Amino acid sequence: MDISKKIAELKQDPEFADNVGMILVHNGIVRGWSRGTHDEVSSIEIKVDYDKIEQIRQEHEKFPGIYKIVTHANEGVFKPGDDVLFLIVAGDIRENVKECLASLLDRVKAEAFSKKEIFA
Repeated sequence: MDISKKIAELKQDPEFADNVGMILVHNGIVRGWSRGTHDEVSSIEIKVDYDKIEQIRQEHEKFPGIYKIVTHANEGVFKPGDDVLFLIVAGDIRENVKECLASLLDRVKAEAFSKKEIFA
């Protein structure tokens, strides 16, 4: 996903300026080390439940002050430095947008992502 292009597309919506005062972006990237042990990771295998992500996205778009949410998840085998998850949350004020992005990210990672680290 090209984040700049996607944000530019969102801004083309005639109702954007009346509803959006903040956009937050999450760009999840493969780390070169394991979160739990800090052992070196050579790659990671990711499986994604796209239907679950869409369900979570729709639920979060109903949060107070949220105008639009864009999600993009990559599935497969990735190396450290590769992009794996993009979340864009556009809404009215920072309190609403920050809360929404935090909840969205936590739920997507917990409910729609599974990963297997491959160690060096």
